[in-house]
Amino acid sequence: MAEKVSVRKRISEANDKLANSQFVESMLRPGSPFKKGYADSPRNRSYVVMNNVLYHLHPVKVKRHGVRLSYTLCLGGLSFFLFILLTITGIFLMFYYTPSEASAYADIQALSTDVAFGTLVRNMHRWGAHLMVLTVFLHMSRVFYHGAYKPPREFNWVVGVLLLLLTLLLSFTGYLLPWDQLALWAVTVGTNMAGFVPVIGDQVKFILLSGAEVTANTLLRWYVLHVLFLPFILVVFLAVHFWRVRKDGGVSGPL
Repeated sequence: MAEKVSVRKRISEANDKLANSQFVESMLRPGSPFKKGYADSPRNRSYVVMNNVLYHLHPVKVKRHGVRLSYTLCLGGLSFFLFILLTITGIFLMFYYTPSEASAYADIQALSTDVAFGTLVRNMHRWGAHLMVLTVFLHMSRVFYHGAYKPPREFNWVVGVLLLLLTLLLSFTGYLLPWDQLALWAVTVGTNMAGFVPVIGDQVKFILLSGAEVTANTLLRWYVLHVLFLPFILVVFLAVHFWRVRKDGGVSGPL
């Protein structure tokens, strides 16, 4: 019996020592219920909400029309869901794809014949990309017609326009990766159009193609843009967008 009490006492002392350690103190924010000396007060309860990422995503109070499905149609949430879907399916496809002139087209064909669920995942990625472009455009249309771009939401409207452009660029850079005739000529037409930009058109075309025409270097460049650079920039702007929605009063703007 004495040994059991001694073991419990040692465990309690170890827990107290860990709770008071600098390691734990550095991780816990003020008002955390796991922090020693926590008191159940209105101030500490508000700290719990403000210091928790999941609790802090939505305001305490929302306008009645803002929670109606018919008002937002959940277009912003659908756009984000499709981005997550594209990320998951894209990682799956990266395991079976090599961005080289010799094997890119063969790898796409092998996805349909040799990889289990390869055709399903690739079609989910392809149609998910089309749907994301559609939902982002409809989301911005809803924001525009409901006047949700008005003060104090002007900055977030600009962020939304940038997100639309990034979505279009992601879709366009992914178009070349199958490395078939449709992709080659579509990119050729698109980059030729970019070449007519005033003053810097030739430079823009050269940067996009990594040369004078579509080559293996173009494929590698667009692959890096599609799977690394553009998604990283998109995630940064998504974080800013969600943060400003939260700080500007909720998921919908003024009627």
